Amino acid sequence: MQGGCFSISSLGGIGGTAFTPIINAPEVAILGVSKSATKPVWDGKAFVPRLMLPLSFSYDHRVIDGAGGGALHRLSRGAARRHAPGDALQLRGSMNEATQ
Repeated sequence: MQGGCFSISSLGGIGGTAFTPIINAPEVAILGVSKSATKPVWDGKAFVPRLMLPLSFSYDHRVIDGAGGGALHRLSRGAARRHAPGDALQLRGSMNEATQ
């Protein structure tokens, strides 16, 4: 890909729980996807098994400020919570909506 502004990197195939993805110029952000795993999550009453997918964001602070990066994180987290296992994950909305 050439002339892109955002990329995705996956280490899910080799394992690991998190990493710091490196931004390749001229891109301004990158999403790192690690290996998913079923973990116990407290739902307020009991621990329940939940599929967890670690995500790591890196972005160029000269272009994206912390509020915008946080909004992107909240947008993706909300989409993941509504996601049914086996379905394609789609981010809908905008970072402006995520900050409200």
